[in-house]
Amino acid sequence: MVGWENELRIRFMPGSCWLEEDAIDIPNRRTLITGATGLLGRAVYKEFKANTWHAVGCGYTRARPRFEKVNLLDVAAVHNLIQDFQPHVIVHCAAERRPDIVDSQPDAASQLNVAASGNIAKEAAKIGAFLIYISTDYVFDGTNPPYKENDIPNPLNLYGKTKLEGEKAVLANNDDAAVLRVPVLYGEIESLDESAVTVMFDKVQFNNKSANMDHWQQRFPTYVKDVASVCRLLAERRMEDPSIKGIFHWSGNEQMTKYEMACAMADVFNLPSSHLRPVTDSPVVGTLRPRNAQLDCSRLQMLGIGQQTPFRIGIKESLWPFLTDKRWRQTVFH
Repeated sequence: MVGWENELRIRFMPGSCWLEEDAIDIPNRRTLITGATGLLGRAVYKEFKANTWHAVGCGYTRARPRFEKVNLLDVAAVHNLIQDFQPHVIVHCAAERRPDIVDSQPDAASQLNVAASGNIAKEAAKIGAFLIYISTDYVFDGTNPPYKENDIPNPLNLYGKTKLEGEKAVLANNDDAAVLRVPVLYGEIESLDESAVTVMFDKVQFNNKSANMDHWQQRFPTYVKDVASVCRLLAERRMEDPSIKGIFHWSGNEQMTKYEMACAMADVFNLPSSHLRPVTDSPVVGTLRPRNAQLDCSRLQMLGIGQQTPFRIGIKESLWPFLTDKRWRQTVFH
């Protein structure tokens, strides 16, 4: 998997076609991305691949044909993948990230978020690979922001608890690993419901009836391309400096409620927003969520690592393919 490899290409000429071997250069820095079929994983895979890393992604239900199909709960399969590829860096994006699903399927969520993470950390330690475990701002209760890396976590819901237990499992099995906590993410999506941010876009576009939008919980929507850049830069810094380890925070820097995000989406695409109704009461049903779990990102910033794409720029790049008014697809970037 290192150095030069041969790749078969199909060549065509009028009246004939043939197979030809091309020598391709395989970069000598290797990274493995779990959850590479997901919103963040896809961005991380692209970021490393675009910056002279030999990136291999793994997934499960959506893996083929682009990525390796691996059940992360299969200890032997994980061992074989890591031993065969010998990555320098592993970015562990795979997780059950939907709080309501974690509540309804707690055992399955714990297996993926905790047990599988601990096992990946153990396998990474065996070969000396640098592991970046993606965690969440939901490890905090949201009562005393902004939160530094050494502030005491107090998750309000089972999702936050499983991710915190995953952090502990990772660091217990691999002293040299990193934990990267991030808030709500958005980016290049395959469907609107892939992100808790972009899922609101239908309510923004279908403005023939009013829509209630939460205006209580304070969020910091974060572009997955920014998180992917942080992962790569952190990995490259670690290859130069073995003291790079432990817990890190990264986040967008714009504080917004869901109502404010929805209004920004409408503004970006010149859509009406008068049908959007802010709801300022604390939610009384559903999974408990922290009111304001703002992350202090100064540790990464002091290392010169990080980028923060303005929300209106990132959300325009993410949502324009999902505009129902086709005329906007031609005019939105002009």
